[in-house]
Amino acid sequence: MAIRREENSLYGPDVLAYIQRAAEHGVYDIRGLGAKRRVPHFDDLVFLTASMSRYPLEGYRERCTTKTVLGTRHAKKPIELAIPITVAGMSFGALSARSKEAIGRAATAVGTSTTTGDGGMTPEERESSKTLVYQCLPSRYGFNPDDLRKADAIEVVVGQGAKPGGGGMLLGQKITERVAAMRTLPAGIDQRSACRHPDWTGPDDLAIKIVELREITDWQVPIYVKIGASRVFNDVKLAVKSGADVVVVDGMQGGTAATQQVFIEHAGIPTLPAVRQAVEALEEMGVYGEVQLVVSGGIRTGADVAKALALGADAVSIGQGVLMALGCNAPRPLDGGTHEDVSADYAKLGTEPGYCHHCQSGRCPVGVTTQDPSLELRLEPTEGARALRNYLNVLTMELTTLARACGKSNVHHLEREDLVALTVEAAAMAGVPLAGTSWIPGRRSSEPGGW
Repeated sequence: MAIRREENSLYGPDVLAYIQRAAEHGVYDIRGLGAKRRVPHFDDLVFLTASMSRYPLEGYRERCTTKTVLGTRHAKKPIELAIPITVAGMSFGALSARSKEAIGRAATAVGTSTTTGDGGMTPEERESSKTLVYQCLPSRYGFNPDDLRKADAIEVVVGQGAKPGGGGMLLGQKITERVAAMRTLPAGIDQRSACRHPDWTGPDDLAIKIVELREITDWQVPIYVKIGASRVFNDVKLAVKSGADVVVVDGMQGGTAATQQVFIEHAGIPTLPAVRQAVEALEEMGVYGEVQLVVSGGIRTGADVAKALALGADAVSIGQGVLMALGCNAPRPLDGGTHEDVSADYAKLGTEPGYCHHCQSGRCPVGVTTQDPSLELRLEPTEGARALRNYLNVLTMELTTLARACGKSNVHHLEREDLVALTVEAAAMAGVPLAGTSWIPGRRSSEPGGW
């Protein structure tokens, strides 16, 4: 008798494997990187570049400015960056010290900022980063006033796109003596970060905390507030009311470190609607332009950057793309010349180059997300910095190419009117017309674009 295979839409191979793993081991899945499910994304938007009604700029002769200033609301010393592309917070512990050093060198070379993460600030990171944003997270791991005063900006993390409402995780295999000492916790033991700050429960408490941080730093540096994208409209308004200079909104595609799979794929909203809701909140409060907006989660290319800016962001922040530029998921590490094939090490993790998300394991084959002394040597900071610098430069060139094609002499002049959507879902989420129409799904007939 012939074997029949009738596909079950509810219990496909992935779901079946998940149930079998759960039944056998009694534990839930944990992994790195962000959501893998297909959701409306910047890829679903395209630019209406210049033709008869717009005049493009000549790329070889006419400048296109990328200078970006963040934190102009209250800080005495706002952050001035050469480009609107920043590096997202990733902890020492999740990443090796050599990775943090490479990121700092690259960010400094292109004139942008990098960000600490859970676990505090390492000397390598501070020394290599000209502009360093210091995170204040719910766990307070490694957080201290001395490092706070060394920072160029402070980011109060309320939530993250990969796990809004949840805390981070760092498994015991990555808790070396050095990581443990910075966090004042035992080595080799799994660590969970708190999901909420210990000293405040709402926006009024957050306002007090922000004033404390300003007084510690003599009102010199900007205060960012980072939220995971869920109830974005109200969360952004509350962050502004609490006194934020900059609001960072992290969509569900964001995330680099270990997180429960159920959070990654089933919590939060995509970056595309998050940007629109954040801009609408700032506009309704009359602070758009006064309070800057940084967007993260799924930003990979110069086109993504340009679209985020056109939707209203002042800057973007990148995590996963940065790791990949350092060698994440490559068949060979950026080892400065040896280029040993490490496919066998991917196989030990049950994966292969291009499909790895085992950041939580501490066995990163290319030495980026590990604390193993032998593995971390596979990332040479100088070579890593060179590769990441190239990546950031390419993003910037792509960004200015699209801006010039839209007739803009400044990338911050990109606007929503420059975009249309290729799908109804993306049009509704981003608040731009469906291509070939003036229709914006979800708008009332009395609103622009509504039918």
